Amino acid sequence: MSRSARLFAAVREAVGGTRQDFTEGSLGRAIMLLAIPMVLEMIMESLFGVVNIFFVARLGSDAASAVGMTESVLTILYTVAMGLSMATTATVARRIGEKDPAGARASAAQAIGAGVIASIVAGTVGARFAPQLLRAMGAWPSLLEAGSAYTSLMLGGSGTIVLLFLLNAIFRGAGDAAIAMRSLWLANLVNILLVPCLVVGWGPFPKMGLTGAALGTTIGRGVGVVYQVWSLFGGNGRVVLRMENIRFQARLMVDLLRISLPGMFQYGIATASWLGLVRIISTYGSAALAGYTIAIRIFVFAILPSWGMANAAATLVGQNLGAGKPGRAEQAVWRTGFYNMIFLGSVAVVFILFAGSVIRVFTHDPEVVAMGTDCLRFISYGYPFFAFGMVVVQAFNGAGDTTTPTIVNLFCYWLWEIPLAYALAMWAGMGPRGVFLAIAIAESTTACVGIVMFRRGRWKLRKV
Repeated sequence: MSRSARLFAAVREAVGGTRQDFTEGSLGRAIMLLAIPMVLEMIMESLFGVVNIFFVARLGSDAASAVGMTESVLTILYTVAMGLSMATTATVARRIGEKDPAGARASAAQAIGAGVIASIVAGTVGARFAPQLLRAMGAWPSLLEAGSAYTSLMLGGSGTIVLLFLLNAIFRGAGDAAIAMRSLWLANLVNILLVPCLVVGWGPFPKMGLTGAALGTTIGRGVGVVYQVWSLFGGNGRVVLRMENIRFQARLMVDLLRISLPGMFQYGIATASWLGLVRIISTYGSAALAGYTIAIRIFVFAILPSWGMANAAATLVGQNLGAGKPGRAEQAVWRTGFYNMIFLGSVAVVFILFAGSVIRVFTHDPEVVAMGTDCLRFISYGYPFFAFGMVVVQAFNGAGDTTTPTIVNLFCYWLWEIPLAYALAMWAGMGPRGVFLAIAIAESTTACVGIVMFRRGRWKLRKV
């Protein structure tokens, strides 16, 4: 069989699902089989927001603003979901590596229980107090009128968000990345079909405007969750639950929350730091803020495939530690980091050379284009470091050590990035470009510190 034929066969196996033991055999093949569906999964996750804003933007500024404010509120929910997902992937992967399917089922069941409780609380509070939440964020009367129902539906259906994250974390930890990918593809297919129909009122569907966007997205995510539940309880994956598995186990729940809480804090620190940077940039006017916003959206979209590779590293670390192979786990991280550096390094070259052309796809305002171009170029200089950093962070999380990256994030973002951005922008007189430079420096620092901590090897001794 030729090399290209073998590559095509591996890609087909990765998308279709594989039964390979990721603690044995070729490490490069294991990375590919896990990374390909995880990359596709991350791309699908990003489409929810893209599809929504594409149609909602046509309804006017109040509708678009309501979506933005709702997303800000949902950030809290994403923080909880991400923390629980980190812990779930780590514990399930460790049990799979130990060849303990019963333990993996028990950990998965506790994660689902925690997710359901969080969903009920968030959904009840969000649906009941949606107008008050919007008002607290500065919503004006016309926005409240346009967006209250949208916010209520999105927050009321928060269970679909939490469970979509959480159940996919189970599949990723087990090594069933293809199932996680398919659930996002299915959810997005329904979302793409329903949102325009319900927003605009195509065919037999009622014209619901902004409310239709929330309904279509929630239904789409709900369909994805139904598929996940079917796969978990009736499928042939590595973790298959039965109703007798759904019972409270105090020790496992405590262990899950012990790992989750630092993970929530870790994600919250990183997210909140971006808000601090926005506050500095906003003092330089709307053009600077708009350019920054566009560049960051491009930046986030560009690194999604890298998050897929980083998630693959987390699974490999967890499973190989469970199998008693810390050396293979460490080798997986270095190799995945190298692959990621090649990918993001290539993206960086494109962005550095053609930043202006990329920004002009979104706007033709000369001031906004100038600021967006500078931002995209400055951030791109840090891409090679960022590529290794994100893999190392996920490796810690995959080992169940969510505390170390949390501490690194706290120091590098809040005690380094934000003060540096303020100093370069205000004291050094660089303006917004000082903030852009601070991002590249801080991300590179985070990667370097993370690599040093990773090389110390204490994550190998983490008990999960």
